Amino acid sequence: MADLTARDIMTADPITVGTDLSVTEAARLMVDNRVGALPVLDGERLAGIVTEGDLIMRDVKMEFPTYLHLLDGFIMYPPATARFESELKKAVGATVGDVMTTDVVAIQADVSVGDVATLMVERDVSRVPVLEGDKLVGIVSKSDIVRSLIAEG
Repeated sequence: MADLTARDIMTADPITVGTDLSVTEAARLMVDNRVGALPVLDGERLAGIVTEGDLIMRDVKMEFPTYLHLLDGFIMYPPATARFESELKKAVGATVGDVMTTDVVAIQADVSVGDVATLMVERDVSRVPVLEGDKLVGIVSKSDIVRSLIAEG
């Protein structure tokens, strides 16, 4: 595993989508192609990633904000408001742009497989887009790493 890089084990040219694709169409692409995530491009730039988890989030119960009863009125507890608005936007999001993760953990193609594995564990992600400079060239999943271990053994 020490000599292998992300380029050696990645799925090259992954299926990508734009931010305006419907969530339903994204789900269909994932099912038809047996993938758990789709990198989201804005032109040539990686804008985010949409995962099965992002789509499942639409069906998760939302935590409604806390209201305080004060002087015959109700005041929404501010920290809960922001979280609720974010959850609500994901829950009713009709497009990939509404539900995608924008804080993407991405790597360069020459990163060692060991470093990729460490990053996935530390950041608790299952898939990592692979870049050459700013251009998306592939994606590495946990199963790619497992397959590389088997191939070496």
